[in-house]
Amino acid sequence: METVYIKTPLGIARIIGDENGISTISVSDEGEISATIPMVLQEAVFQLDDYFEGKRINFTFKLNPSGTEFQQKVWRELLEIPFGKTMSYLELSKKMGDVKAIRAVASANGKNPLWIVVPCHRVIGTDGSLTGYAGGLWRKKWLLGHENPTSQQSLF
Repeated sequence: METVYIKTPLGIARIIGDENGISTISVSDEGEISATIPMVLQEAVFQLDDYFEGKRINFTFKLNPSGTEFQQKVWRELLEIPFGKTMSYLELSKKMGDVKAIRAVASANGKNPLWIVVPCHRVIGTDGSLTGYAGGLWRKKWLLGHENPTSQQSLF
């Protein structure tokens, strides 16, 4: 597995992967930017840079996240949420065929190892609130604003 650290508007992103695909993308407030980018990670870095520059709305590099069968199913559903759109945890549970699985769906959402690419930031509370985001709610708010800049601005 190769690792690279890149600067983003939301912190330092860590990208881990190999020839089988990208397994982890995470963000933190600290870290040292990599001087070189391993060949197997270059496309992911390029596409993430494009995303942050507003030039990309989807990702095409190969993904290889580790997770349970249920987590993988939830993450595949997350990939279906269109750029600039949101879905509630309840809607996601219904789409997956089991309203009662809302807590399990929310838990799998929170264990998503592919920050931004598997868009768990697009899942919100039923009342429209920004709930539960491992990277911090300020990052979730930034990402949703980045993806939908024409939405009405908050009055407060």
